[in-house]
Amino acid sequence: MLETSSRLLELLSLLQARREWSGPDLADRLEVGVRTVRRDMERLRRLGYPVSATRGVAGGYRLGAGASLPPLLLDEEEAVAVAVGLRTAASVGVAGIEETAVRALGKLEQVLPTRLRRRVNALGAATVPYPGTGPAVDPETLAAIATACRDSERLRFAYRAHDGASSRRLVEPHRLVHTGRRWYLVAYDADRADWRTFRVDRIERATADRRFVPREPPAADIAAYVARAVSSTRDRYQARVILKAPIEQVQSRVPHAVGTLERIDERSCLLRTGSDWLGGLAVYVAEIGVDFEVLDPPEFVERVRLLAGRFARATD
Repeated sequence: MLETSSRLLELLSLLQARREWSGPDLADRLEVGVRTVRRDMERLRRLGYPVSATRGVAGGYRLGAGASLPPLLLDEEEAVAVAVGLRTAASVGVAGIEETAVRALGKLEQVLPTRLRRRVNALGAATVPYPGTGPAVDPETLAAIATACRDSERLRFAYRAHDGASSRRLVEPHRLVHTGRRWYLVAYDADRADWRTFRVDRIERATADRRFVPREPPAADIAAYVARAVSSTRDRYQARVILKAPIEQVQSRVPHAVGTLERIDERSCLLRTGSDWLGGLAVYVAEIGVDFEVLDPPEFVERVRLLAGRFARATD
């Protein structure tokens, strides 16, 4: 009986972790047979959990929305991670999230073991969140987009461009990216037949449409993809620089918000970055601490040449 109860708790945890599971997948994770999974599902239903099942090749089990929330099963690391996230929610740029996060954290702390509660409280007492400086996004819009990404559902929404022009968009959402200041949606624009990056704070009236088959994403590193897209629209000058060092040596010195790196060979890599201030960009590249070669734009090449002469004369 103890083994069965433990397995039911693990089964509930799996159902909460993913939208849908096939019977064989659950059987493999629980190390039991498919018949045992079916019996356990019946036990959960008798206990009042809204478990639904669909037949066929694409069928599976899903934990539906019920009248009451099933117990949230977290291990120690998960509980601390959730608490840390709630403590720092004030800086994520979501409108009204601070008060909601405080209420949720209070509920979580009530059910944490004493040892974990002390760790979480110590973190809260010692931490002062740095308020976000970017525009706040609507939490319902953010949740609708995240759900559509997870469920591979098309999204329709109104979008306000940088110049204030409004348009209607039909997209296949792929991922949300938070840069620390702003939220971005990477999606395939059906009308323009190309990938686009949208600022979430400019999205209004987002509604889900029919399901779609996910496409190959525009890049393996979606955060770097967004960094390039944001830089191309934000910065006047777009620069390419060869850094004469292995990518592993310099990648910790080039945050995604500043630029992206591409491996050339074992001894060099390509830096793509941008700025409105060529002098500041030249100093930043030099401070990476390795030899480099500026490829373009020509204005940047000339500015580096000019500054190199000035620095040389300053130390004569």
